[in-house]
Amino acid sequence: MATVPPIEVTVQSSELAVREALGKLLDKLSPLDLGTEEAGKVEMVLAEVLNNIVEHAYPDQNAAGRIAISCAHRPDGLHLRIVDEGEAMPGGNAPLGVQASLDVDLNDLPEGGFGWFLIHTLAKDVKYQRIGLENQLSMRLAVALTNESGC
Repeated sequence: MATVPPIEVTVQSSELAVREALGKLLDKLSPLDLGTEEAGKVEMVLAEVLNNIVEHAYPDQNAAGRIAISCAHRPDGLHLRIVDEGEAMPGGNAPLGVQASLDVDLNDLPEGGFGWFLIHTLAKDVKYQRIGLENQLSMRLAVALTNESGC
């Protein structure tokens, strides 16, 4: 399987920027010939993370900020690091991503939390930290696995 050099994508926070960042990253990953399921996993996890940043880290649409995505292809998958300078996670921690009970009335379903459940289900080694004025989220997606040494 092919490898790709480290990838860096930076955008300004907005709903359109999420699409732009996903398009750029998936385009740069094209030499890996990801299958539909693997590409879908990458897109789904990153879309959820980026949309959360746009909605929660930069809630004031007039004060958009930088979102930087780094991706390294290694034998055990894609290692992603997403950095923004928006508001910190409440309590300084990423949500645990515990699945909410769906056995309730439609009006009693929780508003959020499903995205973090998805992230924790599809990604490995999910780690959030606030360093100075930056939110740093790292994770590994077990796709494009190889026996070769990565980049």
